[in-house]
Amino acid sequence: MRRYLRQVWAIAAKDLRVELRTRERVVAMGAFVVLTSVLFNYAIDRTAVHPREIAAGLIWMTIVLGGLLGLGRTFELEKEEGAMDGLLVAPLPRDALFLGKVLSNMVIMGLVVTITLAVIALFFQVDLTVNLLPVVGVLAVGTLGFVALGTLFSGISAGTRMGETLLPILLFPLLVPLVVFGVSATSGLLAGFPLSEVGDSLRVMGAFTVVAFAAGMGLFRFLVEE
Repeated sequence: MRRYLRQVWAIAAKDLRVELRTRERVVAMGAFVVLTSVLFNYAIDRTAVHPREIAAGLIWMTIVLGGLLGLGRTFELEKEEGAMDGLLVAPLPRDALFLGKVLSNMVIMGLVVTITLAVIALFFQVDLTVNLLPVVGVLAVGTLGFVALGTLFSGISAGTRMGETLLPILLFPLLVPLVVFGVSATSGLLAGFPLSEVGDSLRVMGAFTVVAFAAGMGLFRFLVEE
C-alpha cells in the first residue's frame, strides 16, 4: 500500500513541479475567474437582482468553465516526445497514474476555487462567513467529482485531433446533475440555512463523486492502452 501511495504521489508531484515552474494553467484559470467576475459585476443590475441570489450559480459556472482550461491540458506534457509511452512501460498501475493526475488537478483546482470565492465575495458583497466551512465542504465534494470525471475525459480527448475542443462537448452533459445540486446546496448555505437543510443535495453530489472515481479507476487503463 505504501508503494502504491508513493507512486500516486510521484505522478502528482511531477505535475505540480512542472506547474510551479511554468504556472501556465494557474495563471490562465485565475485570469479567467477574475475576468468573468468583473464582467458579471458590471452586467448585473443590482436594483433588479440581489447579488446573493445568483452568487451560487456564478461560483459554480466560474469553477467549471475555469477548470476546463486546466483539465484540458492534463496530458499535454505526456503527448510530447513520447512521454506517455514512458509512463506506460514503467512498473506503474494504471489506476495509480489516474489518481496521481486527479491529485495534482485537485490541488490546482483548490487554488481556483479559493480565488473564485474571494473574487465573488469582493465584487458581489457575499458574506461567506455565515456558513464558510459547509460551503467549502460542498465545493470540495463537487470539485473532486468534477476533477475525477474531467481527468478521465481529458485522457480521451488527448488522443484525438480535436483535443481540448472535444473535452467540453463530452463533459458538459455529464456534469448537469453535479452542477444542479451543487448550486442548490451552495445557494441554501449562502442564504444562511444549516448544512442539514441541504443534506439531500450533498448526498447526490457525494454519490456522483464516488461514481466518477469508480469509472475513472476502472476505465482509465483501457483508454491509455488504446
